[in-house]
Amino acid sequence: MSEAITTDVVIIGAGPVGLFAVFELGLLDLKCHVVDILDRPGGQCTELYPEKPIYDIPGHPVVGAQELIDKLMEQIRPFGPTFHFAQQVEQLERLAEGGFRLVTDAGTEFFAKVVVIAAGGGSFQPKRPPVPGIEAFEATSVFYSVRKMESFAGHDVVIVGGGDSALDWTLNLQPVARRLTLVHRRDDFRGAPHSVEQMRRLVGEGAIDLVIGQVTELAGTDGTLASLTVKKSDGSTVAVAATRMLPFFGLTMKLGPIAGWGLHLHENLIPVDTEKFETSEPGIFAIGDINTYPGKLKLILSGFHEGALMAQAAKRLVDPGKRIVFQYTTSSTALQKKLGVH
Repeated sequence: MSEAITTDVVIIGAGPVGLFAVFELGLLDLKCHVVDILDRPGGQCTELYPEKPIYDIPGHPVVGAQELIDKLMEQIRPFGPTFHFAQQVEQLERLAEGGFRLVTDAGTEFFAKVVVIAAGGGSFQPKRPPVPGIEAFEATSVFYSVRKMESFAGHDVVIVGGGDSALDWTLNLQPVARRLTLVHRRDDFRGAPHSVEQMRRLVGEGAIDLVIGQVTELAGTDGTLASLTVKKSDGSTVAVAATRMLPFFGLTMKLGPIAGWGLHLHENLIPVDTEKFETSEPGIFAIGDINTYPGKLKLILSGFHEGALMAQAAKRLVDPGKRIVFQYTTSSTALQKKLGVH
């Protein structure tokens, strides 16, 4: 376990609402660390529908989901948040001296005065491929995300899938793997055209292998993968050497470890007040689609509003007794200085 991190706020979830919370907290001089189970910012926006147009963001008649995330990342850059991707907060405990201790499944430990849950509908969990016996190889040879690229160095890596994650990791791991094979059920890919073009160029150069078909069988002993079998569209099968496998079969939403943190829940949502958006546990806030209250609307717009009010309450907890002067970014030279506006 690495050295513990002390911060003002830990935000769980790097979707649009979690990102905007960084902005609102940053205006109040609160330092944030953001944890997300995915390997990039954006939550549902970038993982499920990056090119989907959104029509109800104020000031934008239409904005693409990925474009919105890119703009939010640009907006929060002055506050220097630290991101911890491909991790899930598994433990959360209140400390007797105040604040919270959080630990992720990657062993990252935080001490924070405030916790903000902005996890959308819950945590994204990878869908397990329908391959018999795959459970025996999980966490030793079969992985659903990449946490350290070096752990794939020198291995025969097989990536299964045809979306952005599969293509991105095909391109990123190709230089470090002993041999890399991409398997997809059809010769048509959903990923970004530029990534598809790069992948096909590497296939043409013989730098990676492309196999069209479906993985039907894994072979190995004691959790160590040795090879897998791919059934092709013509019914024939081919054996592929594999000591590491990365299936990208999409994601499903689950509440995950949040369900065990002692918070009051209602139909897998977290009830909050509408003054601070605080949960049943003081110091733990919930904003965005994960929360519920009378009149709740599951809109990004609503989550932004919740983040603004949450930040005011969080500031009072982090700096008790300190007077908070409400300021507008349009007229406050102090806020404009924080934002780097000249």
